[in-house]
Amino acid sequence: MTGAFVTRDGAPWTPHYLTAIDGATCIGCGRCFKVCSREVMHLHGVDDAGEILGICAGEDDDFDGELNRMVMIVDHAGRCIGCGACGRVCPKNCQTHLAADKLAA
Repeated sequence: MTGAFVTRDGAPWTPHYLTAIDGATCIGCGRCFKVCSREVMHLHGVDDAGEILGICAGEDDDFDGELNRMVMIVDHAGRCIGCGACGRVCPKNCQTHLAADKLAA
């Protein structure tokens, strides 16, 4: 399904799906994860060389001392419902959202 939809009051609405998060800009604050009810993205650890270490399971997970910082990664894009809540809470504006009618089929 693509295109415009309507809200309960009849106002036009087009879902904008999360397609990417810029790892260079993301500060790993987790705000987007907290507002997402669909678990579309998760915090991943990154080492000094910029390599992704894996999903951060908890605050104590330091990947054997290799953890340099954390970034959010879109790992289940198909779960996104296009509500845009994650983009509204992101302090760095590092997310890319595409309208439903702009996504490749």
